[in-house]
Amino acid sequence: MTGHLPFISIITPTFNRADELKYLYHSLKEQSFDMSLVEFIISDDGSVDETESMVKKWQDESPFQIKFITQKNQGPGAARNHGLENAIGELILFIDSDCEAHPDWINIIVNEYQQNTFDACGGPDGGKDDFTTLQKAIDFTMTSFFTTGGMRGHSEKMMATFFPRTHNMAIKRKIYEKVGGFGSLRHGQDIEFSNRIRKSGARIKFLMNAVVYHRRRTSLKQFFKQVFNWGVARVNLGKIDSSMLEPIHFLPALATLIGFGFLGIAFYFNFPMSQLFFLLFLPLGLLSFFGAVKKRDIKIFPYLLIVIPAQIIGYGVGFIQAFIRRFIFLQDEMVGFKRNYYK
Repeated sequence: MTGHLPFISIITPTFNRADELKYLYHSLKEQSFDMSLVEFIISDDGSVDETESMVKKWQDESPFQIKFITQKNQGPGAARNHGLENAIGELILFIDSDCEAHPDWINIIVNEYQQNTFDACGGPDGGKDDFTTLQKAIDFTMTSFFTTGGMRGHSEKMMATFFPRTHNMAIKRKIYEKVGGFGSLRHGQDIEFSNRIRKSGARIKFLMNAVVYHRRRTSLKQFFKQVFNWGVARVNLGKIDSSMLEPIHFLPALATLIGFGFLGIAFYFNFPMSQLFFLLFLPLGLLSFFGAVKKRDIKIFPYLLIVIPAQIIGYGVGFIQAFIRRFIFLQDEMVGFKRNYYK
C-alpha cells in the first residue's frame, strides 16, 4: 500500500449486544491494516448488560485505541451521531455490533481512499460457517438476487439505487461536515443519510470485496419484526424523498397481496391441493433447495421454507400498513415494532 494513510475512526452503536460485540472486537484485532492508525468508538445507547465492563477490559489490552461513550437510549441514529461528535478520523467507518469484519476490510477501503475513488462507499454483508443454521438461512434470504440482494448491495449489477448502509459503510470527514449527521428516523436513518450524501453530489462507490459478516437476528420472531420495520421504514423514506421509494420496493407488498388473495380464492373455490402445491409451494421449495446448495448446507432447507415467506410477508405487511397510513390517510410517521424489538 502506498500514499497517504489516513487516521480512521470506526463507529459502532450498540444496545445490549455484549454477546455479539465481542465477535466484532476480535475481528478488528485480526485486521491486516496498521491498527495504530485506528480509533474504535463504541457508542452505547443505554445498555444494561455487561457491555461497559467488557469494553473496559478491552481498553486495557487492546492494540488499538478504544473509546467508550454512552447516552440514554435514543436509537441507533442518535448513537451514531454521538460517535461522530467524538470521532477525530479523516476517514470514518461504520460497522454494526452484530457484524464481524473480514481481515482485509479496512485495507480494501483505505486502498480505495488512497486512490481517491469515493467520497462515501459501502460493501456487502454475508455469513460465516460458525453462524447458526437460522442465521445462515436469513443470510441467504437477505443476500440472494432472488430476494433482496439486488436491492441491498450484493452484486455489481443492482436493481435499485445503491445506498451504503451503516453495517458496512465509510465516509470522508468532509462529507459529514457537509451533510451533517443522521436524522431522527427510528429505522432507515442510514438510507436517508446516504440519500443526502448522494444529493450533495458526492461520489458513492460499491466495494464488492470489502466484506463484513452479519449475524443478524437469532430468532424467527426477531427477524419478522426487523423486516416488518424495514417495510415501514421504506414508506417513511418515500415521504421524505420520493427518489428513495422505487417501483422495486413495492414488490414484496405486491407478492404478499397476490399470495393471500390466491389462497383466499383457492380455499373459497376448493382448489385441489396438488394445484396449490404446484403454484405456491413448489417454487418456494425450489428456491429453498437452491439456497441450501448455494450455502452448501442442506440443514438450512427446512428453515428457508419458513424464513423466505417470513421475509416477504413481514416486509410486505409493514409496507402496506405504512403506505395506507402515510399516503392514503396522510398521517404522521409510522414507527413499527419498538417495544421488545430485540426480543
